[in-house]
Amino acid sequence: MQGTPDRPSSAPDDRWRILRTQDDLDRLGETESIFALSNGWVGWRGTLDEGDPCDMPGSYLNGFHERRALNYPEDGYAFPQLSDTVISAPNATLVRLWVGGEPLDIRIGTLRTHEQVLDLRAGVVERVTEWISPAGQGVRVRSTRLVSLPRRRVAALDWTVEPLDDAVDLRICADLLANERVPQRADDPRAASIVHDPLIAERHHVDGADGVLVHRTEHSDQRVAVAVAHRPSAPDQIAISTDATPDRIRLTLAGTVAPGERARLTKYVAYEWVPVDGTAAVDLADQVTAEADAARETGFTTLLAEQRAALDTAWRTADVVLEGDEELQLAIRFAMFHLIQAGRPDGASSIPAKGLTGNGYDGHVLWDTEQYVLPVLTYVAPGVARSALRWRYAHLPQARERAAELRLTGATFPWRTIGGQECSGYWPAGTAGLHVNADIADAVLRYAGATGDEKFRAGAGLELLVAGARLWRGFGHFTDDGGFHIFGVTGPDEYAALVDDNAFTNLMARRNLRGAADAAERYPEAAGRLGVDPAEVAGWRAAADAMVLPYDAKRGVHQQAAGFTSQPEWDFAGTGDDDYPLLLHFPYLELYRRQVVKQADLVLAMLRCPGEFTAEEKAANFAYYEARTVRDSSLSAAPQAVLAAELGHLDLAYDMFAESVLQDLLDLGDKTGDGLHLASLGGSWLALVQGFGGMRDDRELLSFDPRLPDRIERLAFSLCWRGHRLLVTLTTEEARYELPDAPADTAVDLWHHGEQVRVVAGTPVRRPMPQVPDFGAEPTAPPGRRPTHRAAAV
Repeated sequence: MQGTPDRPSSAPDDRWRILRTQDDLDRLGETESIFALSNGWVGWRGTLDEGDPCDMPGSYLNGFHERRALNYPEDGYAFPQLSDTVISAPNATLVRLWVGGEPLDIRIGTLRTHEQVLDLRAGVVERVTEWISPAGQGVRVRSTRLVSLPRRRVAALDWTVEPLDDAVDLRICADLLANERVPQRADDPRAASIVHDPLIAERHHVDGADGVLVHRTEHSDQRVAVAVAHRPSAPDQIAISTDATPDRIRLTLAGTVAPGERARLTKYVAYEWVPVDGTAAVDLADQVTAEADAARETGFTTLLAEQRAALDTAWRTADVVLEGDEELQLAIRFAMFHLIQAGRPDGASSIPAKGLTGNGYDGHVLWDTEQYVLPVLTYVAPGVARSALRWRYAHLPQARERAAELRLTGATFPWRTIGGQECSGYWPAGTAGLHVNADIADAVLRYAGATGDEKFRAGAGLELLVAGARLWRGFGHFTDDGGFHIFGVTGPDEYAALVDDNAFTNLMARRNLRGAADAAERYPEAAGRLGVDPAEVAGWRAAADAMVLPYDAKRGVHQQAAGFTSQPEWDFAGTGDDDYPLLLHFPYLELYRRQVVKQADLVLAMLRCPGEFTAEEKAANFAYYEARTVRDSSLSAAPQAVLAAELGHLDLAYDMFAESVLQDLLDLGDKTGDGLHLASLGGSWLALVQGFGGMRDDRELLSFDPRLPDRIERLAFSLCWRGHRLLVTLTTEEARYELPDAPADTAVDLWHHGEQVRVVAGTPVRRPMPQVPDFGAEPTAPPGRRPTHRAAAV
């Protein structure tokens, strides 16, 4: 029987394990991303231990990057001149093997068995390979790797080799390698810009079987140190030696291994980076060496136990039970696993669009984090959400400088960044995407509301809200008719640019303005220190109250932006399946002027600001934009799923959810090799919890209006709310709300289908499932763009 979020599951392994075999070797890059391990600070891609074949190597550290120049054929004022690109730290995953002088290479010889498993409960990647060399000598290789969740700097690899039949002559080289070659991908503008040989050697040192490398970057002024502590175990006839060069530490084991014997090597690795002027190379080397030594003293078995314990704690809140579709049950756990390991609760660090799973988008943080990832983490790992928001706060001075450069008030956060500076070259769909500032404010308000974190709300939260409110009040303006307008921006839909009164931007700016006003009045002394006075607060409220929301009365729909519904329609009938994504086959000039939508824009606005629309308006809007949205972005399916579920189109919602949660496991966009789509993975949780769970957080209390599609027999999930874990279990007959961990007499008030109920610890509240609304037939999508329908299980 499958478990619930309240009780750790005793389900079969296949509900918690992602498996790849020799049949999947043509999906190497995808597998490397899917099998990536991270703790929010260190990230290892799921490459093979021997390092070849390899689609894209990667050992990433959160925030570690190199700087490069941006070149324009024609420059302009305030065009960003520099961009940051994620680079790989020295790679410690490598264990190369020669059998009888021939290198282990699964592409040659005979591959008898090859399995890689990502264990979502244990937080490790396990590998078993049985390989026979071209000369007929067979070996079995096993390995387990982990990136420690409790130990920020630590990762480890346990590796063994043994003969299959006869004795074999082996040479094993365990490498720590800097400046590893990374292939260039030039076929897609979303791929990374590769910086070759980015690390300049400063120090290399070996001590017995151990070693350390220290490097610095040339332009970003960062220093990185990596130490490796080995624990070899081999027959007496195996010789062991160590050597070092400025870019490599190598431990070598060489000799004959007889049947029944094996050679084992455990690598304990510690990583750290700091600004060049922060810590001297020798001191940084000493720090990571001590950390690696401590991990070795702890032992691999204990590291495994620590990892499992950390994940048991995380899964208690993060697990989602979905009965009725085993493929999607595994997929949603896969999604939640990667969200769990994407960030950290300690310090101030953010979550790039790809996490630490690949170098796509140059490793940049985008608005995806605040709109798709933090809405999940706020409710399943609030400490991680707080850390990401504090990272934004730490870069507020740079955002203020950028606003001043653009002749704007308040702060303007970058469209793409690693170190806080704008890293996106001038591009209308990015440069004018000012909604990122309101997205950050939205995340601040959600976190504060869900946690009741008064210290954050009165400090960093207030300052972020005020900076955003000042931007909107200065950027927008009142017209003679009394309306407040925001002109010349780009909303979430990147097939439209430099538009007036984008509905999403206007509504989110209104939320920012009102949230800042409320916070300033709640904390007048703190607001006073920021120079906020009652007149400024009144100005924010006036702008929010007069905010224009464009509406087409003739068609009976809200406009994505002013004039959108009057633009020429896109010729969908003349667009072939091979013409998608449109951005790779049509000029933006053509995309910008027509009614074609890359990703949910107004639909996302209806999700984030549900109280601004009636049910009938939502239905009309959804139908209109569904017919024009091509979902050329992985960000689209999840919010579309939520609105489809709200409007009773449950089959469509379920298919949209499936597209979102399977984005990477099935590589639906053919881009998983560049790293996972964390926003799509986060969106899949939103599709379940906000879509089928009907959860909304725009009022003082959480509200639920649940409904289940036929394919889901039971749905269970947990939410952290005001310091307590609320467990929600839905079946076709009833919704159950309970507080499984709370002390006696603890109570949480919430809304269920318009009825306010109180949930008291020890006494679950049960309510019948509401009737599913009927807004007519399922809206049509552009030809060929509806998500694949998931037929009922046989």
